[in-house]
Amino acid sequence: MKSRIPVVLLACGSFNPITNMHLRLFEVARDHLHQTGMYKVIGGIISPVNDNYRKKDLVAAHHRVAMARLALQTSEWIRVDPWESEQAQWMETVKVLRHHHRELLRSLPQTEGLDHSRARSSAPTAVPELKLLCGADFLKTFQIPNLWKDAHIQEIVEKFGMVCVSRTGHNPQEYISGSAILQRYRHNIHLVREPVQNELSSTYVRGALRQGQSVKYLLPDAVIAYIKEHSLYTRDSP
Repeated sequence: MKSRIPVVLLACGSFNPITNMHLRLFEVARDHLHQTGMYKVIGGIISPVNDNYRKKDLVAAHHRVAMARLALQTSEWIRVDPWESEQAQWMETVKVLRHHHRELLRSLPQTEGLDHSRARSSAPTAVPELKLLCGADFLKTFQIPNLWKDAHIQEIVEKFGMVCVSRTGHNPQEYISGSAILQRYRHNIHLVREPVQNELSSTYVRGALRQGQSVKYLLPDAVIAYIKEHSLYTRDSP
């Protein structure tokens, strides 16, 4: 993979709570990009949304960040970044991408040192790309009137690019064809097929927890333990 373009995957969302399928997105996307022969994924970032997003049933950001950290204990390449959640107000996705892109460029000397076995190479190190990782349901939100600014959609797909993982009931090709902006930059949207289709969602998990049902094997055990310890997603929780 010496000549491949280094890539960092960024996933933005509520992660309320983080599930095994959130983690699967990263693994499936990395496999796909490696199989293209063009890219080498060097890292992944999970960015939980700010509390001021005001989404229904959204627990406090410090809980969501803590659960993500627990879920990633066994990952060697994905990390949670609390920056977005720590801002004074809700941040639009494109602003989160800009921040992490700046941070990525700022840490470029450290990025160059990731592969010590090739550090002596005289070839210049490729500048890492930052790509937005999402499910096909996210791609559909671009069609919702007044939800996204056209300029932001264009910046996301033109400057950064997207890696979109399939979900049952969604047709990403159709979403792209229905948008002039997405159509124009479709070469920068990687559509990834998830071979193990699963309808697991955080919404389902929250509902199951409120009903006192088991969520074993849907979330990492450490996350389940944290939820119980802090009495999250119960009928009586605020």
